[in-house]
Amino acid sequence: MDVKEILKICDHTLLLQTATWDEIRALCDDAIKYECASVCIPPCYIKAAREYMEEKMNITTVIGFPNGNVTTDTKVYETKDAVAKGADEIDMVINVGALKAGMDDYVLREIRDIRMAASGRILKVIVETCLLTEEEKVRVCGIVTKSGADFIKTSTGFSTAGATFEDVKLFKENVGENVRIKAAGGIGSIADAEKFIELGASRLGTSRIVKIVKEQGL
Repeated sequence: MDVKEILKICDHTLLLQTATWDEIRALCDDAIKYECASVCIPPCYIKAAREYMEEKMNITTVIGFPNGNVTTDTKVYETKDAVAKGADEIDMVINVGALKAGMDDYVLREIRDIRMAASGRILKVIVETCLLTEEEKVRVCGIVTKSGADFIKTSTGFSTAGATFEDVKLFKENVGENVRIKAAGGIGSIADAEKFIELGASRLGTSRIVKIVKEQGL
């Protein structure tokens, strides 16, 4: 697969607590140069990134990140604030504890509330697969399908593991046709990226692919 096609579906990502504006600005420069799908950055940098890039690149940000167990009202406020500051795409973390407790209606309602707050922006739902059982993964596929969200996303990259081939395959088998798949966390090579795409991912959350392209001069 042409690496340029892979780059086009990458959310070029920097979410570390230590991220500085200089690092975010460099991330933006690279995303524009290599024609990525978006930059995925912390909420505190949305406004500056929007002003810096103008409309040259989509901005993704994260909501309820990384644990997902703040209140729904907090997530809704974060989403509205992100949209007001210029975010184009919203990656929200579900309340994993609520899912594990069988509170599927709560999880569904929260996603729908955030979808409404996102005002038509692309919504990706991070379900943190490394913390879920097989049964819970299947259930959450159904919840995300019902919610009207655009994507189901594997991972924050801040828990015990990231995306796996098995989880993307499971998503593909269990989400509705209206839901796309984002693999994120630990995508360390072009071969990995190609495999995730082959299994059904149409968006990748990673910083490594751009770094590889720069290092190898591809």
